[in-house]
Order: sequence, then C-alpha cells, then structure tokens
Amino acid sequence: MSPPAKPDPSSVGERFARLVEIMARLRSPEGCPWDREQNFDTIKPYLLEETYEVMDAIDARDFNGLADELGDLLLQAVFFAQMASEEGRFNIGDSVDAINNKLIRRHPHVFGDAVAKTAADVTKRWDEIKAAEKPRPKGLLAGVPRSLPALVEAQQIASRAAKAGFDWENVNQVVDKLREELAELEAAREHPEAEDEIGDLLFVVVNIARFLKVDPEQALRKTNAKFRRRFAHIENGLAKAGKTLNEAGMDEMENLWQEAKRAEKDE
Repeated sequence: MSPPAKPDPSSVGERFARLVEIMARLRSPEGCPWDREQNFDTIKPYLLEETYEVMDAIDARDFNGLADELGDLLLQAVFFAQMASEEGRFNIGDSVDAINNKLIRRHPHVFGDAVAKTAADVTKRWDEIKAAEKPRPKGLLAGVPRSLPALVEAQQIASRAAKAGFDWENVNQVVDKLREELAELEAAREHPEAEDEIGDLLFVVVNIARFLKVDPEQALRKTNAKFRRRFAHIENGLAKAGKTLNEAGMDEMENLWQEAKRAEKDE
C-alpha cells in the first residue's frame, strides 16, 4: 500500500480556518443555543472524554476512527479558544503560534546548531529549556497537575521524586513494599482506613510499573479491554445455552471465562 499523499499546507490551513469559522458561527447569536450556553467548566468533561476516545482508537489500531476522533479532539481546542476570544483573552491563532514557537525553541538540534544524538539527549535538553522558560513552582511536585487521572498523577509524582533521589534501589524492594501494603490492607477491614490502604497499595503498584518501564494507565486499559472481551464470551455462551447471567452459577461462568482465556492464547 502506497503512503497517503502529503497534505497541501494551504489546503490544511483553509480547512482549519473553516472549522474556526463554524465554531464562531455556532457561538454567535444566530448560532446554536446549546453551544452558546457552554463555558470553560461545562466543556471540560468533553475534552477528557474525547481524549480517551482517541486513545481507544489508537489501542484498536482503528485509523479511520482515529482520524475522526482527532477531529473531535481538535474541536475541543477550537471551542475553548473561541470562548477565550469572546472574552478578549486570546484566539486560536495565539495557541497555534505558541506551540509552533515552543517546538522550534525546544528542538535546537533540529532548528539550530545544538547537537542531540539520542532520545535521552533530547529529553534532557527539553527539560532544561522548559525549566528556563518558566520559574519552577515552589516544591518539586507542585508542577504535577492535580486534575490528572490518578494513575497518571501517581506516575508523575513518583518519577519526579525518583529523579531527586527519593526512590527504592531496585524493583525487588518495591515488591517487598507491595507485600507490606497488602498485609496492612488485610488488617484494615473498614472504610476509611481500608480506602487509605488501597490508595497506598495502588501507589506502590504504579512504582512497580515505573521500574519495569510499563505505563500503568495503558496496562489497566488493556486489562479492562481484556475483561470486556472475556465477559462478553460468558454472556454469549450463556445466551447459546438459553440462560441469563442471573440464572447461571459461578462455576458455569468461570468455565466460560477459562474457555475465553484459552481461546485468546490459541490465537
């Protein structure tokens, strides 16, 4: 299969300008009542939803779907910028200028005379330039957004602390800590103590993932997808037998689960 033709920059610019025009029209007095009623806070949940739908398309390698979902995600950026423009704060052109300038500034090995031979060199230089651009917030962890998904936040917190030297020496020590947290959870049977211990347990699991260079968010998403597939196999198997979930016993459902598991291994 031949690669798709490169887009004409002028054509892409025209299509993007069309999107900006459509969004402005939707927010105008002659536009859509729903779009006009939205504000920064009401749109935030859609931004998160569209981000996860992009991730789902990537996981499924659904590239037609990915093109569509990226359009939905792009809409969120244009929507936020349109609202900011209406308040006289900035417009989408300012956002485009900001990312263009940032990419050039943080890639001096591409757009300047600096040298970076490895990805590690690039990451080190990126962090140095980023630190010079903005004053570092007070406290090493202050720059980690609290609005991140909890697993991602934990991963970033742990990584920053580790770079400062606050870390285990190896993954075996983290596994030992996991056993310690499990024992504490077993001793804590009631909320809120159990909630606290489960949080500690999850944080240690995130650190095991970090040592093993596994993205915990993606690992959990894949496990969720696996559970969905296997549970659907249970439902389908019961339906063929003329049964519902409520009519089936745990042993029967477990047998179908193991059947789905074996089928995955044989693929």
